[in-house]
Amino acid sequence: MGFKCGIVGLPNVGKSTLFNALTSSKNAQAANFPFCTIDPNIGIVDVPDDRLDILHKLSKSKKKISTNITFVDIAGLVKGASKGEGLGNKFLSHIREVDAIIHLVRCFDSTNIQHVNKKIDPISDLETIKTEILLSDIGILEKKLERNAKKKMSDKEIILLKEVLKKLNNGDDIKEYNNYKNYSILRDIGLISIKPYIVVCNVDEENVSKGNSYTRVLKEKLPNEKLVIICADIEDQITELKSDEKDLYMKNIGLEKTGLNKLINTGYDLLNLNTFFTSGPEETRAWTIKKNTLAPQAAAVIHTDFEKKFIRAEAVSFEEFKKYGSIEKAKESGKLRLEGKDYLVKDGDVLFFRVNP
Repeated sequence: MGFKCGIVGLPNVGKSTLFNALTSSKNAQAANFPFCTIDPNIGIVDVPDDRLDILHKLSKSKKKISTNITFVDIAGLVKGASKGEGLGNKFLSHIREVDAIIHLVRCFDSTNIQHVNKKIDPISDLETIKTEILLSDIGILEKKLERNAKKKMSDKEIILLKEVLKKLNNGDDIKEYNNYKNYSILRDIGLISIKPYIVVCNVDEENVSKGNSYTRVLKEKLPNEKLVIICADIEDQITELKSDEKDLYMKNIGLEKTGLNKLINTGYDLLNLNTFFTSGPEETRAWTIKKNTLAPQAAAVIHTDFEKKFIRAEAVSFEEFKKYGSIEKAKESGKLRLEGKDYLVKDGDVLFFRVNP
């Protein structure tokens, strides 16, 4: 499954530099002028997981397959994007396709890098992006309701869209509509405001471990937001280093986790995701699912037929697998569980599905 994350922000805040660092590529053009990114750059990254490495070694598997995350570097947005200013229409169409949004805001001073508003103000920058997204969503809802005369919607759907439109006109959050049924309706008509997001503060090298005055203001003004501090330039440098050099470099600058690891951990938490594993001689693999996923639906991630053909799951926790060294020894020790259709898969479960032929 994995998830797709769009990197958005005003021009020249470091989106392309961050994208290149996260994806270990040079696909995104980074330049000191607005709109150097026009078409979105897309990179797929394996999700680092020490548990996968350990299972791979214990099972002596021929293959090791990580789950992944897709990053999309989207063109810079400016005030008026909802009316087509800058690359607004392209920006808004590309952002509709992602599962979560990284709002990248500039939190560093530099005389060498232009800022589209001539002043470093991350709160104002973030509000500009959110406002343009909100105005675009209002326009979509109004058109949808206007067209109802031709394409009849149910009374329930009309009530929902009018409720959401009223909230957006009042500037209110619509995250409360994130339950599955309502979310699918709003997602299918292309609303962006409902998407979960992470605020990422791009700081300079000196402030990457502790933040600065800009990040402190963001934390004070946005106490309930998911907020991550990174330095896109440092992340770019880290990708050029070998593994042992990387660890030493991070230790010297007081960095415990890379920006990639921070974003993945925050993204999994934001989207309520878990990881389960399958492991054997042929292959050890990580799979991403929503939290509270039932065993048959987890099996369907491997193959869609597995859900309807599901018999049971043989399950052992990662810690028990690691302790005993194999599924056979875990079973001998009474740690292998037989779980039915009502079992909620837990993060770190190592599963073996039994299905009808």
